[in-house]
Amino acid sequence: MDVLSLVERLRSDARFAPNVVHWEAIPGSEGSFEAFPAWLHPRVERALRDRGIERLYRHQRQAVDAVEGGEDVLVATPTASGKSLCYNLPVLDAVLRSHEGGEPARALYLFPTKALSQDQIAEVARLVEALGIDASAFTYDGDTPPAIRRRLRERGEIVATNPYMLHTGILPHHTKWIDFFRHLKFVVVDEVHSFSGVFGSHVANVLRRLRRVAAHYGSRPVFLGSSATIGNPAEHGRRLLGGPVRVVDRDDAPRGDRYLALYNPPLLQPVAGLRASVVEEARRLASLLVGDDHQTIFFARTRSTTEVLVRYLKEAARAAGADPEKVRSYRGGYLPDLRRAVERDLRSGAVTTVVSTNALELGIDLGGLDVAVLVGYPGSVASFFQQAGRAGRRGKPCLALMLCRATPDDQYLSANPGYLFGGSRQKVAIDPDNVVVLAQHLKCAAFELPFRAGDGFGDAPEDVVSATLDYFAEEGGLLFRDGDAVHWMSATYPAEDVHLDASEMDNVVLVDAETGKAIAETDRPSAIAQFYEGAVVGVQGENWVVERFDVEGKRATARAATTDYFTEAQLSTEIRVLDLGRAREGRSAILHLARVHATTTVPMFKKIRYYTRESVGAGEVHLPPEEMDTDALLLLLAPEEASRLRLAVGRRAAAWSGFGDLLRFAATLFVRCEPGDLGVVAEVLSPRFERPTLTLYDRHPNGVGLAEAAWEAAEEVLAAARTILERCPCVRGCPACVGPPEQVGPEGKEVALSIARTLSEDAWAL
Repeated sequence: MDVLSLVERLRSDARFAPNVVHWEAIPGSEGSFEAFPAWLHPRVERALRDRGIERLYRHQRQAVDAVEGGEDVLVATPTASGKSLCYNLPVLDAVLRSHEGGEPARALYLFPTKALSQDQIAEVARLVEALGIDASAFTYDGDTPPAIRRRLRERGEIVATNPYMLHTGILPHHTKWIDFFRHLKFVVVDEVHSFSGVFGSHVANVLRRLRRVAAHYGSRPVFLGSSATIGNPAEHGRRLLGGPVRVVDRDDAPRGDRYLALYNPPLLQPVAGLRASVVEEARRLASLLVGDDHQTIFFARTRSTTEVLVRYLKEAARAAGADPEKVRSYRGGYLPDLRRAVERDLRSGAVTTVVSTNALELGIDLGGLDVAVLVGYPGSVASFFQQAGRAGRRGKPCLALMLCRATPDDQYLSANPGYLFGGSRQKVAIDPDNVVVLAQHLKCAAFELPFRAGDGFGDAPEDVVSATLDYFAEEGGLLFRDGDAVHWMSATYPAEDVHLDASEMDNVVLVDAETGKAIAETDRPSAIAQFYEGAVVGVQGENWVVERFDVEGKRATARAATTDYFTEAQLSTEIRVLDLGRAREGRSAILHLARVHATTTVPMFKKIRYYTRESVGAGEVHLPPEEMDTDALLLLLAPEEASRLRLAVGRRAAAWSGFGDLLRFAATLFVRCEPGDLGVVAEVLSPRFERPTLTLYDRHPNGVGLAEAAWEAAEEVLAAARTILERCPCVRGCPACVGPPEQVGPEGKEVALSIARTLSEDAWAL
């Protein structure tokens, strides 16, 4: 069945059509084209023509001409607009000319993940082979065999890696890469929009170190970036790449008609505001959207949802007499061989349905998908269009459908589709000059090369760089001065202790208790909520029950089991305020920025039956807590306002906690993060402040600016919380607003709405 027929069925099927709350049709385009540039080597042109590429899109021609002119370039266009050719073409031209006796040329490709780097370098290698030259184009990461690592260090020409390996495996060992850095002509940074927050801030400093090492060997490479469409490409490109960039953001690629829809699951109990589960709706919709004659991808928000949904779809395929092996899942935590196999089978068509986390959101080549189903809002407008854009990669019509969860953020979007389709794009925020982040990379840079008088560090403030180096030399004992230079003197290796984000921390491996073979893995902070004893861990729809978790050894053992339930961990967090910062005062409350210490434990887990989602048991968890210092936004309600609301009476206090959860969801609409990036703790009578207090805290160690962003957007966040409550059809509360009455009490919605109206109408002074 073709996509147009699927769209028509979705519009007319009485089971589903009433739940589609918005349709957005984006007409296709024939595209705009230009000839290959005159400077392009004829053999490169011929290799492209042999692959069916007869000419360039106009935006591709603009980008490659700018690169040829020596400009740093950022191509910020949608999925499937041919961004990879914008950097592959000038790189291949330069490498080919070097093989013909021209100037030596080396290129470094930087991708946000190992999977993406391996996928993209495979395409580059095929193009190199088509040119008929013996050029080394390989991935350099933790999975690269030692022999290939040596070859790349000695004579690698096109090296693909990820930020973690560049940070710890290449830059600190640059003396083994002298020829590579001496002739480094291009640095390609793919998926620039994914380098945001603390991760992006760290990567920006890694690129400062890269520029510094390259300059030491006499090279000034051209930087080529690619990105999804974002609201601030020039600003973000400059801050991440370390200098002004030429932005190419007009999309001239041909496209088929695109159909995007928002689907709000039906209300099961209108008075209570209870909606059908998006997972159940995805299962029902699969009967319409899945078939052997087209490919469908489901994007799930969490690993557990991915495994539950793939189990449902496999069972449905089996019951219908179809091949369940055509249904696969894909997520972080799978071992590399399994991920590669799924990617390969998607490209070949052997797999027609895949359920994935956002691991397949980025530009891994999947071939031509026809339908994308987003099981919940992915957390940002850029991610929404990236996931939706995974369908339609053949230039044919495509369909993308987002299922709105019964959560405040998703329900806000279902009622306000203009937030997604109004034409604006969210901005990507990073802060490379954050003192903590900058100081960590100055240590790494000093290890790599001495700092001399007058040396800068990219565009970091000179006075901050100088003061930090002085501190390390005079107080920290890490540097020593020798004339006008400062040298690293510590026996430690600084890059190993500087984590770019939590995903690269020591991983915990899950192994088969019978064979000892690895099954899956996860980062250490997440392990307490995934690998506790009794946890059910899904892998490709099959269940494994964890028998033991060795925290110190970072190893969990599990045994294959048939269960009719899955498990969910229940987290508990305590907050201790360390320091109060800036404040905004209103008539009814005070908003404080603060430094806090968060202690998170997993006291128990629930067993939840498949399909019915009824609770069928629980268990205790005995694991050490995860602790961190971070930033937070404190909302301190005035005592007289608490008295007016009678928060201390009966179950009305529960409404304060429900309002805190609502605020957490509302904040994600303006702070560019997912709900899981923020935590909230509600106290109806704080021991420290002696008044009702909400603590909205950044769940990243040391904070990544989320609390401050929420503090600055407080008016918008409070207004959104009020809008969600006022538009929700429930009477006493539900999961789509303040929470169900069982949690927030019979007066929960009434109390929360009174709080929201009071706070949103307040005048906040700095």
